[in-house]
Amino acid sequence: MNVAFVSQGEPNSIDEALQDEYWIQAMKEELNQYKQNEVWDLVLRNNSMQIIGAKWVYRNKLDEHGNLTKNKARLVAKGYSQEE
Repeated sequence: MNVAFVSQGEPNSIDEALQDEYWIQAMKEELNQYKQNEVWDLVLRNNSMQIIGAKWVYRNKLDEHGNLTKNKARLVAKGYSQEE
């Protein structure tokens, strides 16, 4: 059973998540998926660019019996600030 290798609680902020090695691992897995899938390219900013913010969302995943199986961290864009 994986319960020994996941955190029981969901952090409310990045500061809380960075205090727990299991949430750090979940964030690393998310960033590695972005890199592997070539989701974005890091570019130098110029004054004509608008920065789109992002935030981390943390969730504990449960199996069909309600047992904790995985910590899941997602980096999501604040899409409401995007312009066409």
